[in-house]
Amino acid sequence: MRQLTVQDYESGQRLDKYLNRYLKEAPRGFLYRMLRKKNITLNGKKADGTEKLAAGDQNRLFLSEETVEKFMGSAPPRGREAGARGAALRVLYEDADVLFLNKPAGMLSQKAAPDDVSACEHLIAYLMDEGSLTEETLRTFRPGVCNRLDRNTSGVLAAGKTTRGLRELSALFRARAVDKRYLCLVAGTVEHSSRVSGYLTKEEQTNTVTVTAEPPGDPIETEYRPLGTAEGFTLLEVRLITGKTHQIRAHLASLGHPVLGDGKYGDEAVNRAFRQRLSLRHQLLHSWKLIFPEEVLTLPTLSGRAVTAPLPPHFQRCLRELSLRTPK
Repeated sequence: MRQLTVQDYESGQRLDKYLNRYLKEAPRGFLYRMLRKKNITLNGKKADGTEKLAAGDQNRLFLSEETVEKFMGSAPPRGREAGARGAALRVLYEDADVLFLNKPAGMLSQKAAPDDVSACEHLIAYLMDEGSLTEETLRTFRPGVCNRLDRNTSGVLAAGKTTRGLRELSALFRARAVDKRYLCLVAGTVEHSSRVSGYLTKEEQTNTVTVTAEPPGDPIETEYRPLGTAEGFTLLEVRLITGKTHQIRAHLASLGHPVLGDGKYGDEAVNRAFRQRLSLRHQLLHSWKLIFPEEVLTLPTLSGRAVTAPLPPHFQRCLRELSLRTPK
Protein backbone atom coordinates (compact mmCIF):
# COMPACT_ATOMS: atom_id res chain seq x y z
CA MET A 1 0.00 0.00 0.00
CA ARG A 2 1.20 3.50 -0.86
CA GLN A 3 -0.15 6.64 0.80
CA LEU A 4 -0.03 10.02 -0.93
CA THR A 5 -0.65 13.22 1.02
CA VAL A 6 -1.97 16.13 -1.05
CA GLN A 7 0.26 19.19 -0.74
CA ASP A 8 -1.00 22.77 -0.79
CA TYR A 9 0.24 23.43 -4.34
CA GLU A 10 -1.68 20.32 -5.55
CA SER A 11 -4.99 21.24 -3.91
CA GLY A 12 -7.99 22.23 -5.99
CA GLN A 13 -7.54 19.65 -8.75
CA ARG A 14 -9.81 16.67 -9.30
CA LEU A 15 -8.79 13.34 -7.85
CA ASP A 16 -8.81 11.58 -11.24
CA LYS A 17 -6.51 14.25 -12.76
CA TYR A 18 -4.15 13.91 -9.81
CA LEU A 19 -4.04 10.12 -10.15
CA ASN A 20 -3.60 10.30 -13.93
CA ARG A 21 -0.52 12.46 -13.44
CA TYR A 22 0.94 10.24 -10.74
CA LEU A 23 0.24 6.94 -12.55
CA LYS A 24 0.76 8.35 -16.01
CA GLU A 25 1.39 4.96 -17.66
CA ALA A 26 -1.81 3.33 -16.32
CA PRO A 27 -4.21 2.05 -19.02
CA ARG A 28 -7.37 4.04 -19.75
CA GLY A 29 -10.09 3.05 -17.30
CA PHE A 30 -7.72 1.33 -14.84
CA LEU A 31 -7.91 4.09 -12.23
CA TYR A 32 -11.71 4.26 -12.34
CA ARG A 33 -11.89 0.49 -11.91
CA MET A 34 -9.56 0.70 -8.91
CA LEU A 35 -11.69 3.51 -7.44
CA ARG A 36 -14.89 1.45 -7.85
CA LYS A 37 -13.26 -1.52 -6.13
CA LYS A 38 -11.88 0.70 -3.33
CA ASN A 39 -8.33 -0.30 -4.28
CA ILE A 40 -7.78 3.46 -4.32
CA THR A 41 -9.45 5.51 -1.59
CA LEU A 42 -9.67 9.15 -0.55
CA ASN A 43 -9.43 9.80 3.19
CA GLY A 44 -10.32 6.17 3.85
CA LYS A 45 -13.54 6.32 1.83
CA LYS A 46 -14.70 5.26 -1.61
CA ALA A 47 -14.30 7.95 -4.28
CA ASP A 48 -15.35 8.27 -7.92
CA GLY A 49 -12.56 10.60 -9.12
CA THR A 50 -14.57 13.82 -9.42
CA GLU A 51 -13.74 15.00 -5.90
CA LYS A 52 -11.77 18.25 -5.54
CA LEU A 53 -8.64 17.67 -3.47
CA ALA A 54 -7.66 19.77 -0.45
CA ALA A 55 -4.27 20.07 1.23
CA GLY A 56 -3.81 17.20 3.67
CA ASP A 57 -6.13 14.76 1.88
CA GLN A 58 -4.89 11.17 2.03
CA ASN A 59 -4.92 9.00 -1.08
CA ARG A 60 -4.25 5.34 -0.41
CA LEU A 61 -3.27 3.02 -3.24
CA PHE A 62 -3.88 -0.62 -2.29
CA LEU A 63 -1.70 -1.82 -5.15
CA SER A 64 1.54 -3.75 -5.22
CA GLU A 65 4.72 -1.66 -5.30
CA GLU A 66 5.58 -3.36 -8.58
CA THR A 67 2.31 -2.12 -10.12
CA VAL A 68 2.73 1.41 -8.77
CA GLU A 69 6.31 1.69 -10.01
CA LYS A 70 5.34 0.30 -13.42
CA PHE A 71 2.52 2.80 -13.91
CA MET A 72 4.53 5.73 -12.55
CA GLY A 73 7.04 5.29 -15.36
CA SER A 74 10.75 4.69 -15.12
CA ALA A 75 11.68 8.17 -13.85
CA PRO A 76 10.06 11.44 -12.75
CA PRO A 77 9.41 13.94 -15.57
CA ARG A 78 12.38 16.22 -16.12
CA GLY A 79 11.97 19.69 -14.70
CA ARG A 80 15.30 20.97 -15.98
CA GLU A 81 15.05 20.53 -19.71
CA ALA A 82 18.30 21.28 -21.49
CA GLY A 83 19.11 24.96 -21.32
CA ALA A 84 16.48 25.94 -18.73
CA ARG A 85 17.86 28.23 -16.03
CA GLY A 86 15.95 29.79 -13.18
CA ALA A 87 18.32 32.76 -13.37
CA ALA A 88 16.95 33.56 -16.85
CA LEU A 89 13.76 34.88 -15.24
CA ARG A 90 13.26 38.46 -14.07
CA VAL A 91 10.53 38.13 -11.45
CA LEU A 92 8.23 41.14 -11.18
CA TYR A 93 5.91 39.84 -8.44
CA GLU A 94 5.53 36.55 -6.59
CA ASP A 95 3.35 35.15 -3.83
CA ALA A 96 2.33 31.67 -2.67
CA ASP A 97 0.12 30.98 -5.72
CA VAL A 98 1.25 33.12 -8.66
CA LEU A 99 4.34 34.59 -10.26
CA PHE A 100 4.81 37.32 -12.88
CA LEU A 101 7.97 37.51 -14.94
CA ASN A 102 9.41 39.90 -17.51
CA LYS A 103 9.78 37.70 -20.58
CA PRO A 104 12.61 38.79 -22.88
CA ALA A 105 12.07 39.05 -26.62
CA GLY A 106 13.18 35.85 -28.32
CA MET A 107 11.85 33.48 -25.64
CA LEU A 108 8.81 31.29 -26.29
CA SER A 109 5.97 31.45 -23.77
CA GLN A 110 5.27 27.73 -24.19
CA LYS A 111 6.86 24.90 -26.14
CA ALA A 112 6.10 24.76 -29.86
CA ALA A 113 8.22 21.60 -30.38
CA PRO A 114 9.46 18.89 -27.96
CA ASP A 115 13.02 20.25 -27.84
CA ASP A 116 12.03 23.88 -27.23
CA VAL A 117 13.04 25.60 -24.01
CA SER A 118 10.27 28.07 -23.19
CA ALA A 119 9.36 30.35 -20.31
CA CYS A 120 7.60 27.37 -18.72
CA GLU A 121 10.87 25.43 -18.46
CA HIS A 122 12.68 28.46 -17.02
CA LEU A 123 9.80 28.89 -14.55
CA ILE A 124 10.16 25.29 -13.36
CA ALA A 125 13.94 25.67 -13.03
CA TYR A 126 13.42 28.84 -10.98
CA LEU A 127 10.93 27.17 -8.62
CA MET A 128 13.27 24.21 -8.19
CA ASP A 129 16.18 26.56 -7.42
CA GLU A 130 14.17 28.27 -4.68
CA GLY A 131 13.06 24.92 -3.24
CA SER A 132 9.30 25.20 -3.74
CA LEU A 133 9.28 22.47 -6.39
CA THR A 134 11.05 19.13 -6.84
CA GLU A 135 11.20 16.67 -9.71
CA GLU A 136 9.08 14.28 -7.65
CA THR A 137 6.29 16.84 -7.19
CA LEU A 138 6.18 17.33 -10.97
CA ARG A 139 4.46 13.95 -11.12
CA THR A 140 1.18 15.44 -9.89
CA PHE A 141 1.41 19.15 -10.79
CA ARG A 142 3.23 21.20 -13.39
CA PRO A 143 3.34 25.01 -13.07
CA GLY A 144 2.56 26.95 -16.23
CA VAL A 145 1.89 30.34 -17.82
CA CYS A 146 -1.63 31.78 -17.99
CA ASN A 147 -1.24 34.25 -20.86
CA ARG A 148 0.83 33.93 -24.00
CA LEU A 149 3.11 36.40 -25.72
CA ASP A 150 4.61 35.99 -29.19
CA ARG A 151 8.25 34.88 -29.18
CA ASN A 152 9.50 38.35 -30.15
CA THR A 153 7.16 40.25 -27.81
CA SER A 154 8.66 41.10 -24.41
CA GLY A 155 6.98 41.90 -21.12
CA VAL A 156 4.67 40.67 -18.37
CA LEU A 157 3.95 36.94 -18.41
CA ALA A 158 1.67 35.54 -15.69
CA ALA A 159 2.14 32.05 -14.23
CA GLY A 160 0.50 29.79 -11.69
CA LYS A 161 2.77 28.20 -9.05
CA THR A 162 -0.01 26.05 -7.57
CA THR A 163 -3.11 24.32 -8.93
CA ARG A 164 -5.23 27.06 -7.36
CA GLY A 165 -3.08 29.84 -8.78
CA LEU A 166 -3.00 28.35 -12.27
CA ARG A 167 -6.75 27.68 -12.32
CA GLU A 168 -7.93 31.01 -10.90
CA LEU A 169 -5.46 33.20 -12.79
CA SER A 170 -6.35 31.47 -16.08
CA ALA A 171 -10.05 32.03 -15.31
CA LEU A 172 -9.42 35.78 -14.88
CA PHE A 173 -7.81 35.97 -18.31
CA ARG A 174 -10.60 33.93 -19.93
CA ALA A 175 -13.20 36.25 -18.40
CA ARG A 176 -11.26 39.29 -19.72
CA ALA A 177 -11.10 40.62 -16.18
CA VAL A 178 -7.43 41.62 -16.56
CA ASP A 179 -6.67 44.99 -18.14
CA LYS A 180 -3.77 44.33 -20.54
CA ARG A 181 -1.64 47.32 -21.60
CA TYR A 182 1.12 47.23 -24.21
CA LEU A 183 3.69 49.71 -25.49
CA CYS A 184 4.74 49.73 -29.12
CA LEU A 185 6.62 52.00 -31.50
CA VAL A 186 4.84 52.28 -34.86
CA ALA A 187 5.48 53.88 -38.22
CA GLY A 188 3.53 57.05 -38.94
CA THR A 189 2.24 59.93 -36.85
CA VAL A 190 -0.76 59.11 -34.66
CA GLU A 191 -2.27 62.25 -33.17
CA HIS A 192 -5.45 61.05 -31.47
CA SER A 193 -6.56 58.19 -29.21
CA SER A 194 -9.01 55.74 -30.72
CA ARG A 195 -10.88 52.50 -30.15
CA VAL A 196 -11.06 50.48 -33.36
CA SER A 197 -12.80 47.26 -34.33
CA GLY A 198 -12.45 44.76 -37.14
CA TYR A 199 -12.47 41.07 -38.04
CA LEU A 200 -9.49 38.75 -37.82
CA THR A 201 -8.96 35.61 -39.89
CA LYS A 202 -6.07 33.23 -39.18
CA GLU A 203 -4.15 31.30 -41.84
CA GLU A 204 -2.88 28.18 -40.07
CA GLN A 205 -0.38 27.15 -42.74
CA THR A 206 1.52 30.44 -42.66
CA ASN A 207 0.75 31.36 -39.04
CA THR A 208 -0.39 34.81 -40.12
CA VAL A 209 -3.65 36.70 -39.71
CA THR A 210 -5.62 39.12 -41.85
CA VAL A 211 -7.67 41.99 -40.44
CA THR A 212 -10.65 43.37 -42.37
CA ALA A 213 -13.33 45.96 -41.64
CA GLU A 214 -16.15 43.53 -42.45
CA PRO A 215 -16.88 39.83 -41.74
CA PRO A 216 -15.95 37.01 -42.06
CA GLY A 217 -13.57 36.52 -39.14
CA ASP A 218 -13.47 36.83 -35.38
CA PRO A 219 -14.51 40.27 -34.10
CA ILE A 220 -11.67 42.21 -32.48
CA GLU A 221 -11.32 45.52 -30.64
CA THR A 222 -8.15 47.45 -29.95
CA GLU A 223 -7.75 50.73 -28.06
CA TYR A 224 -4.70 52.97 -28.33
CA ARG A 225 -3.41 56.41 -27.34
CA PRO A 226 -0.27 58.21 -28.51
CA LEU A 227 2.38 58.96 -25.89
CA GLY A 228 4.77 60.84 -28.17
CA THR A 229 5.80 61.30 -31.81
CA ALA A 230 9.14 61.97 -33.51
CA GLU A 231 10.61 61.64 -37.02
CA GLY A 232 7.40 60.08 -38.34
CA PHE A 233 7.13 57.45 -35.59
CA THR A 234 4.70 57.21 -32.67
CA LEU A 235 4.95 55.56 -29.28
CA LEU A 236 1.56 54.04 -28.48
CA GLU A 237 -0.02 52.64 -25.35
CA VAL A 238 -2.34 49.87 -26.54
CA ARG A 239 -5.15 48.26 -24.58
CA LEU A 240 -6.44 44.90 -25.75
CA ILE A 241 -10.21 44.63 -25.53
CA THR A 242 -10.16 41.23 -27.21
CA GLY A 243 -7.05 39.07 -27.34
CA LYS A 244 -6.53 37.22 -30.60
CA THR A 245 -3.40 35.89 -32.28
CA HIS A 246 -1.15 38.75 -33.52
CA GLN A 247 -4.04 41.17 -32.90
CA ILE A 248 -2.05 44.29 -32.07
CA ARG A 249 0.50 43.82 -34.82
CA ALA A 250 -1.99 42.99 -37.57
CA HIS A 251 -4.63 45.51 -36.50
CA LEU A 252 -2.21 48.44 -36.37
CA ALA A 253 -0.62 47.38 -39.67
CA SER A 254 -4.07 47.34 -41.29
CA LEU A 255 -4.51 50.94 -40.14
CA GLY A 256 -1.21 51.96 -41.77
CA HIS A 257 0.84 51.96 -38.56
CA PRO A 258 2.92 48.77 -38.48
CA VAL A 259 5.02 47.97 -35.42
CA LEU A 260 8.69 48.78 -35.88
CA GLY A 261 10.79 45.61 -36.31
CA ASP A 262 7.79 43.37 -37.07
CA GLY A 263 8.94 40.87 -39.70
CA LYS A 264 5.44 39.60 -40.57
CA TYR A 265 3.27 42.70 -40.73
CA GLY A 266 5.83 45.50 -40.67
CA ASP A 267 7.37 47.78 -43.28
CA GLU A 268 10.51 46.02 -44.51
CA ALA A 269 12.23 49.23 -45.67
CA VAL A 270 11.72 50.88 -42.27
CA ASN A 271 12.80 47.72 -40.46
CA ARG A 272 15.95 47.48 -42.58
CA ALA A 273 16.84 51.09 -41.83
CA PHE A 274 16.53 50.51 -38.07
CA ARG A 275 18.53 47.30 -38.26
CA GLN A 276 21.35 49.28 -39.84
CA ARG A 277 20.90 52.31 -37.57
CA LEU A 278 20.43 50.55 -34.21
CA SER A 279 21.04 46.83 -34.84
CA LEU A 280 17.35 46.24 -34.08
CA ARG A 281 16.62 42.50 -33.98
CA HIS A 282 13.18 42.33 -32.35
CA GLN A 283 9.82 44.01 -32.86
CA LEU A 284 9.14 46.93 -30.53
CA LEU A 285 6.04 45.50 -28.87
CA HIS A 286 6.09 45.12 -25.09
CA SER A 287 3.50 43.75 -22.64
CA TRP A 288 3.78 46.68 -20.23
CA LYS A 289 1.13 46.28 -17.54
CA LEU A 290 -1.44 43.83 -16.21
CA ILE A 291 -4.02 45.60 -14.06
CA PHE A 292 -6.35 43.54 -11.88
CA PRO A 293 -9.85 44.43 -10.61
CA GLU A 294 -10.20 46.15 -7.25
CA GLU A 295 -11.57 42.96 -5.75
CA VAL A 296 -10.34 39.52 -6.77
CA LEU A 297 -12.10 37.12 -4.42
CA THR A 298 -10.34 34.01 -5.75
CA LEU A 299 -6.83 35.49 -5.45
CA PRO A 300 -7.07 38.34 -2.90
CA THR A 301 -3.37 39.24 -3.17
CA LEU A 302 -4.04 40.47 -6.73
CA SER A 303 -6.91 42.81 -5.77
CA GLY A 304 -6.22 46.23 -7.28
CA ARG A 305 -2.67 45.24 -8.20
CA ALA A 306 -0.86 46.50 -11.29
CA VAL A 307 2.16 44.48 -12.42
CA THR A 308 4.52 46.50 -14.62
CA ALA A 309 7.47 45.31 -16.71
CA PRO A 310 10.22 47.84 -17.53
CA LEU A 311 11.08 48.22 -21.19
CA PRO A 312 13.97 46.08 -22.48
CA PRO A 313 17.24 47.81 -23.40
CA HIS A 314 16.73 47.61 -27.18
CA PHE A 315 13.34 49.37 -26.88
CA GLN A 316 14.77 52.07 -24.60
CA ARG A 317 17.67 52.60 -27.00
CA CYS A 318 15.26 53.26 -29.89
CA LEU A 319 13.26 55.74 -27.79
CA ARG A 320 16.45 57.61 -26.86
CA GLU A 321 17.50 57.74 -30.50
CA LEU A 322 14.16 59.38 -31.35
CA SER A 323 14.25 61.61 -28.25
CA LEU A 324 11.04 60.03 -26.94
CA ARG A 325 10.48 59.69 -23.19
CA THR A 326 10.28 56.25 -21.60
CA PRO A 327 6.87 55.91 -19.88
CA LYS A 328 6.83 55.34 -16.12
